[in-house]
Amino acid sequence: MDARDINLLDPLIFEERVPHEWFTWLRHHAPVFRHHEPGGPGFWVITRYDDVVEVGRDGVTYSSEQSRGGVVALEDVEAQADLSAQGRMMLTMDAPDHTRYRSLVNRGFTPRMINALGPHIREMVTKILDPALERRDCDFVTEVAAELPLQVIAEMLGVPYEDRHKLFEWSNRMIGSKDPEYAVSQEKVQQAAIEMYMYSNELAKRRREEPRDDIVTALLKADLDGDSLSEMDFNVFFLLLAVAGNETTRNAMSHGMHALIEHPEQFAMLAENPALVPSATEEILRWASPVMFFRRNVTRDTEMRGQKFKAGDKVSIWYISANRDEDIFPKPFTFDIRRKPNEHVAFGGGGPHFCLGASLARMEMSILFEELVKRVESVERTGPVKRLRSNFINGLKHLPVRLTPRARKAA
Repeated sequence: MDARDINLLDPLIFEERVPHEWFTWLRHHAPVFRHHEPGGPGFWVITRYDDVVEVGRDGVTYSSEQSRGGVVALEDVEAQADLSAQGRMMLTMDAPDHTRYRSLVNRGFTPRMINALGPHIREMVTKILDPALERRDCDFVTEVAAELPLQVIAEMLGVPYEDRHKLFEWSNRMIGSKDPEYAVSQEKVQQAAIEMYMYSNELAKRRREEPRDDIVTALLKADLDGDSLSEMDFNVFFLLLAVAGNETTRNAMSHGMHALIEHPEQFAMLAENPALVPSATEEILRWASPVMFFRRNVTRDTEMRGQKFKAGDKVSIWYISANRDEDIFPKPFTFDIRRKPNEHVAFGGGGPHFCLGASLARMEMSILFEELVKRVESVERTGPVKRLRSNFINGLKHLPVRLTPRARKAA
């Protein structure tokens, strides 16, 4: 392979497939690789597990804040402004601001608040699966995988059930704007953010007047050393939670279902032994890697594997590659629901920006697949899988399937 053939800026490649052959070559031949950038200085591509973890945990050397375009844009162009263009979000903060904000919003993600959702999430799963099983044929992405995180996030945020698809539509406009199915102008991307801010403002107003035992009320009441979330702080966090809590979990579930279809022996194993659901959930997360990379900016001259970084250099850490690193995961291209250990970096690999909603995502996925294998005899694909045109989100837009229900046992 010629390194000059690698073009991680081309979303069309990722619409067709994840170019794992590129990442494998880079891990073996150029684990710290200088990627070209048309009209720009280029950026570093980090592909090995240990290096990805090192960059992600060192928020002093590798900044989330000092970058044009935030943590999702590899090119320095105005048109690729990140989701926080209207305000600051935790994704684009460094300590001490990030530490302070995270401490505030953690109040809405206590184990008590997350665990309390378990029984209700199971009810949601049942209500989602019932009509799908009755129809037999469905689009697993839009009718199952998208519905569950939408309903959960709507519940957590106090968004009325009938408004949940507004979150879906806003999220698609902001994340999938390069995809022809969701394509909108940059102005409409910004308009989606503004509409979400207006919605969250109204929601916050209602919660201040009528507090509830939910995450919105907890966030509005959060106080740390005299600090509380400002109106814009709350708006930006609402946007981050609505988008991140919707997109990533949806895609992990969709990839998980697709992997189980492509590996029917794994589906049979899971149905035979539901105790494997926790390890299956971790393997799905490793396999899916819903967020493929994040960007950081170098704050001081340093080096990695003999390559010298200068202050101001752009660095991209590729979770999708780290989760296939042969030095960490034996047979990384084998989907194995019994894989242990499985210290994947789908949630960021630790460090200050470890995913705030990791426990919630694991709970949603575990409950969905527990109920699925309990109630479904088999799943077969009935049409082509359609991928999202994005080099950032490893997304599936459509997965047409036929669900065969298990025969009901006599009372």
